[in-house]
Amino acid sequence: MTLRIASAAKRVVETLRLSLMLLAALPAPGLAAPSPAADEHFFPVAVWYGGGKARAPMLERLDSTSAERWGRDLDQIKAAGFNTVKCWVDWATAEPRPGEFHFENLDLLLHLAEARGLRVIIQVYLDSAPDWVGERYPDGRFVDRSGAVIRSQSAPGFCIDHAGVRGEIVKFLAALSQDANRSPALYGWDAWSEPHVINWADFPYLPQAEFCFCPHTQARFRQWLKAKYKTLPALNAAWYRRFETWDQVEPPRFSTILSYTDYLDWRAFIDDKLAGDLETRVEAIRSADHTHAITSHAASPALFTSPVDGYGEPDDWKMSRAADFFGTSLYPKHSESLHPWSYQQLAAALDFTRSAGRSDGKGFWIGELQAGQGVTGMRIAEPVTAQDVTFWMWKVVANGAREIAVYAWYPMSSGFESNGYGLVNLDGTLTDRARAAGQVARIIGRHAADLLTAQPAPAQVAILYNRLSYMVGGEQASLSRLGNAERDSLLGLHQAFLEEQIPVDFVHPDDVMQGRLSPYKIVFVPYPVMLSQNVAEGLKRYIQAGGTVVAEARLAWNDERGFASDVIPGFGLAPVFGAREKVIRPVEQAKMLLSSALGDMKVGQAVTGEAFQEELDPLAGADVLARFADGVPAIVQNHAGQGKAILIGSFVALAYQRAHDASAKALLVALARSAGVSADVEVKGAPQVEVRRLVSASEQVLFAFNHSGQPVRATISVRLPWAVKEARNLSDDETVFVQQESGRVNLVRSLRAGEIFVVRVSRR
Repeated sequence: MTLRIASAAKRVVETLRLSLMLLAALPAPGLAAPSPAADEHFFPVAVWYGGGKARAPMLERLDSTSAERWGRDLDQIKAAGFNTVKCWVDWATAEPRPGEFHFENLDLLLHLAEARGLRVIIQVYLDSAPDWVGERYPDGRFVDRSGAVIRSQSAPGFCIDHAGVRGEIVKFLAALSQDANRSPALYGWDAWSEPHVINWADFPYLPQAEFCFCPHTQARFRQWLKAKYKTLPALNAAWYRRFETWDQVEPPRFSTILSYTDYLDWRAFIDDKLAGDLETRVEAIRSADHTHAITSHAASPALFTSPVDGYGEPDDWKMSRAADFFGTSLYPKHSESLHPWSYQQLAAALDFTRSAGRSDGKGFWIGELQAGQGVTGMRIAEPVTAQDVTFWMWKVVANGAREIAVYAWYPMSSGFESNGYGLVNLDGTLTDRARAAGQVARIIGRHAADLLTAQPAPAQVAILYNRLSYMVGGEQASLSRLGNAERDSLLGLHQAFLEEQIPVDFVHPDDVMQGRLSPYKIVFVPYPVMLSQNVAEGLKRYIQAGGTVVAEARLAWNDERGFASDVIPGFGLAPVFGAREKVIRPVEQAKMLLSSALGDMKVGQAVTGEAFQEELDPLAGADVLARFADGVPAIVQNHAGQGKAILIGSFVALAYQRAHDASAKALLVALARSAGVSADVEVKGAPQVEVRRLVSASEQVLFAFNHSGQPVRATISVRLPWAVKEARNLSDDETVFVQQESGRVNLVRSLRAGEIFVVRVSRR
């Protein structure tokens, strides 16, 4: 009892001391924070700063100098040009004992930010969990498929599938939300940084680690299976098993030569579990906060990850539905990357992340944007320049991001990333990167209303992102010699249209099943080796209604159970596409010769595919567009209903990504143009200038990026639906001369190497 009283008295004294510190550190009046009503036209450009120099998710211990030191940092952050800070709260520090909450760090930062007119986004770390959770719930630890039990070392925390652990998480988040909502500086929440089943820990002593196989996740998996199959006999029939009770059902731990439907169910469950776990976090925060946006961000867009990863990689579309927004981290010069990202790779990443939110009418946030040099031990990447940061910031805005959080203000002060990723030096001195980032932040802030009310230019081309195709053969990655063929096929298609200034959206199987393809003139289905019946039916409906679908080799070879189709293409798609597979041969390159002119492509012109030569057997009424060198049909087109379907007997998108074969790109673009796709933007004289647009009813914001290492003189022509009143440079508000003719606006601009030019064009 005496100890409890002493502890309580100590907390009271600490609270009073912090209050005095706060009063002493507040700046002069007149710097009040914006009201929540102003949020509609507030574009948060944040920098990660948690108070002092501690790296996330760690927190600095408060002392008598904290308020003064943090205040100086926040003054410098604001003076640099940022309007928001993204701080963090880790569970281990904030609830060291059950029900004893310590939000003093957060409260101090909120007060200091409020006094300076800065807004605050709170990042929550549950993976940094207090040890008492493991002591109270010893069966709440993560379990690898080998049976190894993971004892948390602050990370990775404990399994949310345990009812007790989940309850503690919900109570903590509700208390945190209630505390933070007292501050008018609060702007929003990031409920989960880089979601995985296991975060912030690696286990090299566990070969091919996979999580989580604890009894509670297994029980949740059984509930998921009951919802899908309804009865145990139905599950037995699907899995080819003989379970007598539901308690006998477990996730698969290894592969066999038999059915792998169990593995496909397990991977689908993990996708749903991650989205459900995010929803739990969102609902807990929402219990005390009915106003502010709640988001999360992936470690990398799912375009670059694999759904078969044992640590659990999320489906961006499902995660987006679970929160107000979903986003991503962006580290184009991360120390783990073999090479810095190309501008094509960055463009694809952003289009992918944007598309995941677009399906549900949502925007996206950049949860972490690299600020400084990538460092992981002695893996040290190329330095990050001021030009890099400027380019990355404008690129995410041009792709429609609604928030940017630069990671981080200070370099990492500890751990294997020490001295990496910071915007300023560890001694607090500014860098050219900080000045450049702040300058972009100021411009964004001045034009926030224009940027937030506009949307990325609509796409006429869609690319299907299909997670099932990653799983042909089950969990045995060694069964494929093609490497990351799914990813590279998506990237090849995207790059082909990026280079032609033609916007594209990525679409999810749910978009196909729910009939959300009507805005597109053409849908590409790359590497379509595994497809669900519902997606096949959705593609049929789209074609019948007048759409064009282009699919590559082995269309719907396997179904969502991992069973082979009797006829390829499967699910009744053969009569729709007007052909069926006759023979498939492995080849390094597949040469196809056009037998019909296609746009600018002439009869006899060669097209390169990769990996396979799928000889097609055309059905009555179908047209052969190309043949392999031996005369066997290679590309077949068929009219079905009001639309058409085109089947390519190789992997052309893969060929373009890996070999940059011009013929592969020419075919993809020609097929799109034959479906009525046209570019609203044309660039002459500068092939490496990329133009992006944000459009609204009354104006368009044009972003021109010179990706060349040389100065260029570009003529940019944009089709507009209205006459132009004026055009102004966003950076200095100077008038930009444009010429109008035949429904287009033309501007000629000399661009320095790497220059970014942003102009707002207003309607008359």
